[in-house]
Amino acid sequence: MPYTLGISTCPNDTFMFHAILERRIDMRGLELEVTLRDVQELNEMVSAGQLDFAKVSCFAAASLKATHEVCPSGAAVGFGVGPLLLRRPGAPALGAGARVLCPGALTTAGLLYRRFFPQAPKARNVIFSEVMPALKRGEADYGVVIHEGRFTYREEGLELEADLGSLWEGAVKAPLPLGCIVAARRLPLEVRGALSDCVRRSVEYAFAHREETLASMRRYAQELQDHVIWAHVDLYVNQWSLDLGEEGRRALRAFFESAAESGDPHGLTTGC
Repeated sequence: MPYTLGISTCPNDTFMFHAILERRIDMRGLELEVTLRDVQELNEMVSAGQLDFAKVSCFAAASLKATHEVCPSGAAVGFGVGPLLLRRPGAPALGAGARVLCPGALTTAGLLYRRFFPQAPKARNVIFSEVMPALKRGEADYGVVIHEGRFTYREEGLELEADLGSLWEGAVKAPLPLGCIVAARRLPLEVRGALSDCVRRSVEYAFAHREETLASMRRYAQELQDHVIWAHVDLYVNQWSLDLGEEGRRALRAFFESAAESGDPHGLTTGC
């Protein structure tokens, strides 16, 4: 019986998991059925118990303490990686009446927007890929963007209101945790350990076979140019993707403390 693994279609995930997707490494006896979805869809699927392992927003991981543990490999943690709050040209002030979009209630982006703009209008949640097109069409005034939006918003004629990641770094003095791999606690410990080991070796393989991974990334990011794909990878995949280490764990603890202060569920156990 295969175990289920969910990852996003974003280049940082397809880069890190290329060796698993293409069976380039010894899977230690694990048979995995891999599902690729938008991050908010993954958050919801994990919360509903539909996946054994998955990449989720760190904010979603904070609510899963009782049922899931955070794996030490496969995370997206770093400096200069945070979501951006964008506005359309001519947008009204960010006050009552402004229309704001966010890529999901359980996303790290959503938590940061609420933390740093507590008096701003409540955001409407949509799929991340719909945020910038809606701003361009004038269907919204502000939007929180993640992933490749950081690199392409100027080309789309949009303007920067705030870098939420920079606000976090300035306030907390720690890198920003965006996403991490979680494993269901109902699984045997040896299965969780095998998956964590496979993820670490898959990331190592990606670093050692960089050009080979491009085919996997192109398959799921067909509208992105290669230089945008590589900029995405270089920003979001780093030493904390191999292993969270003490600094990565400290960043996660700080993030979950922030979630607690906002009244959201929190907690952290790293394992796998």
